[in-house]
Amino acid sequence: MANLLDIRRRIKSVKNTQQITKAMKMVAASKLRRAQERMMSARPYAQQMQRVLGSLASRVDPSAHPLLAVREPRPDSPTLIIIVTADKGLCGSFNTNIIKAGGGVIAQTGRGSILGLVGRKGRDYFGRRGFAVMFEHIGIFQKLEFGPAQAIARAAIDAFVSGEVDRVLLVYNEFKSVMTQRVVIDQLLPIPRGEVDAAASSVAAGGATIDYLYEPSPEEILNQLLPRYVEVQVFRALLESNASFFAAQMTAMDTATKNSADMIASLTLYMNKVRQAAITREIIEVVSGAQAL
Repeated sequence: MANLLDIRRRIKSVKNTQQITKAMKMVAASKLRRAQERMMSARPYAQQMQRVLGSLASRVDPSAHPLLAVREPRPDSPTLIIIVTADKGLCGSFNTNIIKAGGGVIAQTGRGSILGLVGRKGRDYFGRRGFAVMFEHIGIFQKLEFGPAQAIARAAIDAFVSGEVDRVLLVYNEFKSVMTQRVVIDQLLPIPRGEVDAAASSVAAGGATIDYLYEPSPEEILNQLLPRYVEVQVFRALLESNASFFAAQMTAMDTATKNSADMIASLTLYMNKVRQAAITREIIEVVSGAQAL
């Protein structure tokens, strides 16, 4: 049976850990509020931009812009998979779910896939396993801005237009609520024709196709808007992932704080039992000594 000194040390250690998890929970809650505000502000813009460009692109020949071109699948055609993880841990299964989903996509597309890694956890995991990495971005979530999203989008566009890859996929965590984050696998390039046609049909009145007058030409409009569309979608994914990380960290730290409280209560009860047993033993020894005299 452990002595009282060891039990007190364990209780003190658990209390110190509880203070850390409680502080981390408060910090994550504060950062979550700001990250959620940015994400909710960007989401309507990204969704509306997707609908508008879908309506325009559905009326343009796919050969009008390289980002709309759907290529025939080839056995040796690589796929660029952009995997967005966090730079830090202590966030439950946040990083594990993304890495697992990314591994599933790699298994489907084959070992010839090329990775674009965002976040230290994904870089550490996939980097040690010998996968081909086109680019990696570490530490961008400390001060998340539009610049890194532009760099990621530009690298993806250049690789797709040059024919280095035939498809670009984006894997990230979408923020649903504080308790729920959903892993999303989106096709970034080429722009899916199914989504474009669906967006076009939603604005058609009574099923009739509405045509537009373009000024300037549709090709010039798409040359300006489609690269911006890719940048916006990447930036939205980063904002969604950032908010999801703080939500997952806050939930994990809250659970850890509650578990530490249960452990403290259990250790305190055990300490009282040990102390009572020690007192009882001492009383028995005193009584036995008195009887011997």
